Amino acid sequence: MPMVDPSAMLPQLLLLLRCLSLTVGQYSSCKSLVSTDDGQTWEYYACQPRPMSMKQFMRVKVDPPGITCGNPPERFCTLENPYLCSDECDASTPELAHPPSLMSDPESSGPLTYWQTVTWSRFPEPLLANISLSWNKSLELTDDILIAFEYGRPTIMVLDKSLDKGRNWQPYQFYADDCLEAFGMPPKKVQELSATNVTRVICTEQYSRWVGSKNEKNVRFEVRDRFAIFAGAGLRNMDSLYTRMESMKGLRDFFTFTDLRLRLLRPALGGTYVQRENLLKYFYAISNIEVPARCKCNLHADQCISRDGTLQCDCQHNTTGQDCARCEKGYKAKSWKPGSYLPTPNGSPNTCEAAGSVGNCECYGHSNRCSYIDFINIVTCVSCKHNTRGQNCQHCRLGYYRNASAELDDENVCIECNCNQLGSLHARCNETGFCQCRDGTAGQKCEDCTFGYTWKQGCIPYVCDDELLLCQNGGTCFQNQKCLCPPEFKGVLCEQARCAGQKGCSGATSSSLSLGAALPAC
Repeated sequence: MPMVDPSAMLPQLLLLLRCLSLTVGQYSSCKSLVSTDDGQTWEYYACQPRPMSMKQFMRVKVDPPGITCGNPPERFCTLENPYLCSDECDASTPELAHPPSLMSDPESSGPLTYWQTVTWSRFPEPLLANISLSWNKSLELTDDILIAFEYGRPTIMVLDKSLDKGRNWQPYQFYADDCLEAFGMPPKKVQELSATNVTRVICTEQYSRWVGSKNEKNVRFEVRDRFAIFAGAGLRNMDSLYTRMESMKGLRDFFTFTDLRLRLLRPALGGTYVQRENLLKYFYAISNIEVPARCKCNLHADQCISRDGTLQCDCQHNTTGQDCARCEKGYKAKSWKPGSYLPTPNGSPNTCEAAGSVGNCECYGHSNRCSYIDFINIVTCVSCKHNTRGQNCQHCRLGYYRNASAELDDENVCIECNCNQLGSLHARCNETGFCQCRDGTAGQKCEDCTFGYTWKQGCIPYVCDDELLLCQNGGTCFQNQKCLCPPEFKGVLCEQARCAGQKGCSGATSSSLSLGAALPAC
């Protein structure tokens, strides 16, 4: 078994100790057993899981296809030795391959491993690469994101985040050697931010300029410096930070994400302009990505576990779901709320309560208040939510019907009728969701027409058709609403001679007239 160099593990150990220092004694337990005059009982607190390195759980995806070097094999140079191009990337040879998985592999005492792109051989076409990191879980940053670039940091890149598992993205921070030129933004450092603009998205130049040193390879998204604006140097006053997390709108969400993305827009240039005579020295290479974070459990869990490769909060306080974001069945007497950091140091758990435990009145989780009506001696739920109504919020409002697949305490228990305004008599529907339709209209929402009717701002009856309401005397039916008559005939169904009763006028035969007269007009 190979020996591991302790010095190689030192950066990871330091990172772990920094993460743990943020939460020791801070909302680390959901409950404790306390003694009272009535005996021992559980006391509940707001709680959150400890931070950990999320690298072991992240899924890495690189775009566009073919951006990773090695297929076909390719030589490359380094900026330090731009004319010594003896290195090779070959996907078919393990020791020469640089796949995306090497960005998240454990660092060891062996040879340095890293992902690498193709070289900039297609200059002046931009060399662009996207690296998406996903966890399929809401997380909260607890320390700096760190990306280690080999052979030079990009001169232009963007860090994005997503809150909805990659469906929508928003910028987290811009990086450039010249922020004004690259993004039209003045450069700024996190240390220049204040409590009023701590969530501002900035462009920084401190990680993009060429310094000519192999040791300058890390790019950071500074979390600790933002925390320090509230918690002070060394983060010694975490109570102040957590108080701000609770009271400052958007602060906690700023550190929340489900996915991260690196947009690499221009590689390291070595402090000069692009040298066309040697494009083999321009590429991207990343050896490590560290994302210190905790599972977001809405202060309802102190543990986060991995089930079948997916992170899941071990929910307490009668909550459930991947992020503990809803009450368990049977515990919806009050609407779900996240736990609160206040009052420090234990916070408020905002525990979901059993049905019927609020004011001795069952509201199925659709109301937070009850009222006693003295003259009829009943208790009734007040301000029913989720489109419910009734003494116990047990019925659906007019215009809604009961969702047969949902329990009575489900927030989606009432479904909107959605009756078509033109086809229905009113907005109400029956208990199965069918609306009351006007004549000639059909369908659950009254948006279809029965036979003999056509849709035109509602269903209107046919004037003519090709089966029962035939146009007479050679007339043709146009869109079931009009007979197009020959010049010598008129009428709804072309049943009348245009000059009937006039002398010297040739019209329809008597047999045609009698046939037309026998048909009812519509």
